Amino acid sequence: MRKGLASKASNKLVITSAAFQDHITRSLLFPHFSPKDPLWKCKWKSTRKRVEVNGLQTPDQQEETEYVLDSAPPPLTLAQKLGLVASPAERLTEEDWTRVKMRSVHHGDSAQPCSICREEFHLHPQVLLSCSHVYHRACLRAVETLSGRKCCPMCRNDQYQTRVIRDAAHLFRHQCATRIQACWRGRVARRRYRELRKSVCPKDKRLRRQFFEAKLQELNDSFVRHCRTDTEAFLSEINRSLSSSRRVFEQLKRKHDVSEPQEDVWDNIHSQVIQRGVKDCPICLTALSIAPEAGSSSQSQCRHTVMLSCSHLFHQICLEAFESFSTESRPSCPLCRSAYCKKLT
Repeated sequence: MRKGLASKASNKLVITSAAFQDHITRSLLFPHFSPKDPLWKCKWKSTRKRVEVNGLQTPDQQEETEYVLDSAPPPLTLAQKLGLVASPAERLTEEDWTRVKMRSVHHGDSAQPCSICREEFHLHPQVLLSCSHVYHRACLRAVETLSGRKCCPMCRNDQYQTRVIRDAAHLFRHQCATRIQACWRGRVARRRYRELRKSVCPKDKRLRRQFFEAKLQELNDSFVRHCRTDTEAFLSEINRSLSSSRRVFEQLKRKHDVSEPQEDVWDNIHSQVIQRGVKDCPICLTALSIAPEAGSSSQSQCRHTVMLSCSHLFHQICLEAFESFSTESRPSCPLCRSAYCKKLT
């Protein structure tokens, strides 16, 4: 009886030792399984199936599709079947992945640099672990290769699953689109501002001066562009225009000039004055005296009288004062506004 119990205990110990050895061997040598290993065959079948499925999709659909990167779960080891070692967690469903992804979005992991290489994700492949941590796919693969085992670099969880996501790529495209729109709107605003500066006068004194200087320069350039290239012909045309203008002014001057009347004409003018019976000066409104009396001390008799060619009489002093205050080069008659010649009477 004792021998039977001892043999059963030894057999159980042997089985337990073999189970632990098998579990340790598979756990430590997982990356180095031979093609004959059933786990490698499962992994190869899963990879081939994913490639075949993705081959039916367009490149854009492949870039937007999220899929689980892990292969089919390996068969349980003897230690796991006997309950000596905890069995691996079951594969996450779509709902579980949605909750994990929401937790990662809440933490903002995709908007931050990769925790391994400390670089932005941009459009590089990105993986989400079942522990809600996000890394570059290449960075996580390098860590697993160098360490020889699967272990999250942040929480040290070795029982994680991996899923390819595109959150960082979407954020990067959104940022690029925002920058492009900002640059385009800035360009449109600057072009509009330049057009307004050309047409609207600014209120600032210095800018207003620059605005008018630019306008004057633009007018000068336009004048130069429309001028003839032959300078001599252009100057000669200006000289001809000036000479014609001088001739016109000379004709107008001759037209307004009044020639000196002859003696018989003055007699006719004097007779017209006598017929009208003019006795007062139209300027000072005092009496006129044709010939002052000898020995008279009256101020009115001392004033000389001037007769104009238009048959109007004035005191000589009054007419000279009127001419001195006149702004015209050739004064006109104070009454009829015509050019005149004068004669003392």
